[in-house]
Parts: sequence; structure tokens; C-alpha cells
Amino acid sequence: MDLDTCGIIGKSQVLAGVFAMLAKVAPTDSTVLVTGESGTGKELLVRALHANSRRTGKPFVPVNCGAIPKELLESELFGHEKGAFTHAIRSRAGRFELADGGTIFLDEIGEMDLSLQVKILRVLQEKEFERVGATKTMKVDVRIVAATNRDLEAEVAAGRFREDLFYRLNVIPLHLPPLRERGDDILLLADAFLKRFCEHKERKTLGIPPETRDMFLRYPWPGNVRELENFMERLSILCEHDQILPEDLPRKIWDAVGKAVPPKEAAPAPSPKGFVWPVLKDLADKNLGLKEFLDEIEDRLLAEALAQAGNVKNQAAEILGIKRTTLIEKLKKKNMLN
Repeated sequence: MDLDTCGIIGKSQVLAGVFAMLAKVAPTDSTVLVTGESGTGKELLVRALHANSRRTGKPFVPVNCGAIPKELLESELFGHEKGAFTHAIRSRAGRFELADGGTIFLDEIGEMDLSLQVKILRVLQEKEFERVGATKTMKVDVRIVAATNRDLEAEVAAGRFREDLFYRLNVIPLHLPPLRERGDDILLLADAFLKRFCEHKERKTLGIPPETRDMFLRYPWPGNVRELENFMERLSILCEHDQILPEDLPRKIWDAVGKAVPPKEAAPAPSPKGFVWPVLKDLADKNLGLKEFLDEIEDRLLAEALAQAGNVKNQAAEILGIKRTTLIEKLKKKNMLN
């Protein structure tokens, strides 16, 4: 049977090892703990576990334990009964009930409170739980897969994570390597992302010449696959050439690979005339109509604001002088939201 990798791209030896482990573990019901740095694609790997399991036709329910307020997480996971707390105007099923028969993915489980960890341990051991405010015990048949970018053994030693829960989760440890350890996978991913974003922007796919590729391979990508994806989207909008030249890359990449920043990046010369308004010749030179020309200008400004704000939407909106809701609406319309 061919392995469904759920869109994970790569041919490196370390990733081949991950796929080999995936093929062995997926058909079982064993609990899996996926570890790896932020941005490595842990959720994709967990989706691949589900897709290659006997539960593939059943629900896959992801829960980001770090994104849900601590006081609401128990209700999200186990549901609640009407009147269990203020504003509980009706009974509600939790994620475990919704995942019955399938897989529940507890992402960033290292963020979970100790008091709630006890209840997760009970589900693992007894396959049962109670809704918040209920006395009736409910049975559930789910495969639990957890993920974290924390060192859970260190968290156990520090008293922030239950040792018994750690060992129940860590039946099958599966580590997703950082992008910097995946060699030429960086280039495969860069090409794939760039092709997709250029198609969305309806522009010819940009080329990546050898010198630029070499810099991609030497840069450590601290944000991993997520950083590379965001970076290729930015280049698909801002790059003015048919190829991504080294001088198109930001200062941080030049600094990381130990090269001198090109003069235009290191010390941009101020224009003696200051701001220059576009003229009709600019439309003719680019062979664009007015709407397309203005759309391109807006795309570039949006991408630059997001880059300057580190992709934090509130800050980007402030830089642009617009409301956050307006920014989100524009990004959705232009397929730039991530």
C-alpha cells in the first residue's frame, strides 16, 4: 500500500526515516508523541498517521491546547451540560465525543494545566470521561496523538508535566527534524511553494539561480517550513525579476550565511527627488491596466507591512493605517492569509 504523506514534501534521508516509522506505526492504535521545533509540520505528520490508519474514514479532530484559554479547554475537550457554568445555555459535545471512532490530535500538549492532565490520563487509561457539570460517565473510542515543541522530560523534571502522562503519551516517539537538517528538501519545498504562489498571483513562476539556492541551503531557517513558505509567498509578490536574485534576499539571510550585504541593501541611497508619483508610462512599461497596476502596488505594500510586522496582523494594520478587519478582508481576497 502506498503511503499517504498528506502533502509532506521531501526526499532527504532523515525524512525517509520518519516515513518508515510512520508506515509501521500508523496501522496500529498505539499512542504517538510527535516532537519537533515550531513550524516543522507536526500537524501534517499527524494527519498522515490518521490517513494511513484503520480509522481513516472516521473523524480527525485537532485541538491546539496552547491557543484555547485554560479555563475553557476542559469544556472544549470534554463538553459541558446546560447550566454547568455562566453562559452554558445548552449542553454541548466536546472534541473527544466528536472524535469518537477516529483520531484526536492534542497539539502543544505541554501547555496544558496539571489539573487537566489528570483527566487526559484517565481517558488514555479507561477510555472514559465526564462532561463539565455532568455525573454520567461517557465511553469513547479514540486514538490520541499528541505533539509538542517542548522538552517534556525537562518539563516533568521541573514539575510542570505529569510523569505518568508523559510515559502514556510517549509509547511511540516520532521526531520531525528541523528544516536545516533536511538538506535539499529546502530546495524542493522552495520550488513547490513558489510555483503555488506564482500561480495564485497569475504570474510566471520565478526561477531560483544557483547562487540563491546555495544561500537557501546555508540559511538555518529558524522558523522551519512555515518560515520558508511565508518567505516564498513574499518573494512571489515583491520580486521584480524573472528570477530570485541574491540581492532580493533580506539582510538576515546575508548575515546568517556570512556574506556582505549588497550595497543597495546595506546603504540605500536616498532619492534626490523624494517620492515620485506613478505616471501613465509606468502602466505601459508593465503592460498593465489601471486596476491591475493598483492591485500590484497594494500587494507589495501588504506584503512589506506583514514582513515588517513579523506577520502580526494587528501591527501590520497599524503600519498601513487601516483596521485589522480591513486587512484580513484584503488578505483573504488576495489569497495572502496564512
